[in-house]
Amino acid sequence: MKKTFHLTHPKLTVPRRVDAIKHEVKKYLKRERNKALPENADFWDFDCRFGLDEASSEPVHLAEINKKISEVEANQQDSFYLEILAKPGFRSKNRE
Repeated sequence: MKKTFHLTHPKLTVPRRVDAIKHEVKKYLKRERNKALPENADFWDFDCRFGLDEASSEPVHLAEINKKISEVEANQQDSFYLEILAKPGFRSKNRE
């Protein structure tokens, strides 16, 4: 998913639009996690980037996306860019 989200909408309030965006992201992650894993992969990992536009986007952890969206809402920004790319993940061996 590479997308610029706009918080302004003619019929929706900003908090309702933010909830809709968070739901869309959650739905995308669930859809990607349900795809068949490649051979030898343990789980789906995600590379995420977040910023006000594509050029200024920076890598973020998947767990920080909702917090970043809330920050954009609190700062009264009009839009933001979000990129989430799925990749196969491999577990590291436990150290004893």
